Amino acid sequence: MKITKFNQYIFFLSLLGLSKMGAQTLGKETVLIETSLGNMKVKLYEETPLHKLNFLKLVSDHVYDSLLFHRVINSFMIQGGDPTSKKARPLDTLGNGELGYTVPAEINPKLIHKKGTLCAAREGDDVNPKFASSSCQFYIVQGKVRSPEDLKKAEDRINKTASTNAGRAVMKSEEGKMLKAQYDQYKAANLADSADIINKIIESMIKEEIVKKPVYAMSDLQKTIYSTVGGTPHLDGTYTVFGEVIEGLEVIDKIASVKVDGNNRPEKDLRMKITLIK
Repeated sequence: MKITKFNQYIFFLSLLGLSKMGAQTLGKETVLIETSLGNMKVKLYEETPLHKLNFLKLVSDHVYDSLLFHRVINSFMIQGGDPTSKKARPLDTLGNGELGYTVPAEINPKLIHKKGTLCAAREGDDVNPKFASSSCQFYIVQGKVRSPEDLKKAEDRINKTASTNAGRAVMKSEEGKMLKAQYDQYKAANLADSADIINKIIESMIKEEIVKKPVYAMSDLQKTIYSTVGGTPHLDGTYTVFGEVIEGLEVIDKIASVKVDGNNRPEKDLRMKITLIK
C-alpha cells in the first residue's frame, strides 16, 4: 500500500488512541511543566487520589519551581523533584532529597508505564517492601517501542522481582528472623545437617509465599501499547503511575537526549516550573 500523508495521519491517530486506552480516568485539572527545551501538559489520574492530591498541593505551594531534572536516561525516563536540587552545585550528587514523608502506594495493574506517563519515584524494594512513593520526586517515562522478545523479558523480570520480594518478606517476618538466627548458630557450630534442615524449612516458607502471588502476564492491550507507543514495561506493578503527558511528548525526547555526567545528571542544569493552568 502506498504511504500517503493521509495514511500517516490515520496511523498517528491510531497510536494516539492507543496511548489513551486503559482504565485511567483523567482529572479535570491540567498541569503545565515548563522547561527550557519546551513545555508539557499533564493530566492526573482519578484512580490514584492520594498521589493526585499530593502532587497538586506541591504544585500549588510552588515546591517544584526552579528544581532540576536531575536524572536523565535516554530510552528510559527523565526524573526530577528533588528539593535539594534548587541550590545544587555542578558536581553535587542528587536524588536523596525528600520532604519528610512518603505517599502510600496506589499501584493499579491497568495503569502502565507507557511513554509519557507520570510516575512516583521511591526507595528500593529491600528497604521499601510496601512500595511507598517519594513525597516529591517523580519521573516521566520515555522508554522505547518493544518487541515481543522485550515484552517476554519484562514479564520474566517482573515475576523474578515478585519472587525476590516474597523471599525478603519471609526473612523479615518474626518466624523468618528466628529461623535465620538458628541457621547461623548451627553454621557457627559446624552442625551442617541441622543447618541444612533449617535452610530447607526457610526455602519451603519462601515457596509457599511465592505461590500466593499470581504469575504476571501482560494483557493484549498492554502488549499492543508497548509495541506501538512504547514505554518501560518492567516497572509495571511496582511503582505508582499517576498521570500522563497529554501534550508535549516530544519534549521528553529532547530532555532525554541531553548530555549527562556519570550520575546521569544533565551537564547543563535543566530547571522546571510546574503550575496548575486549569
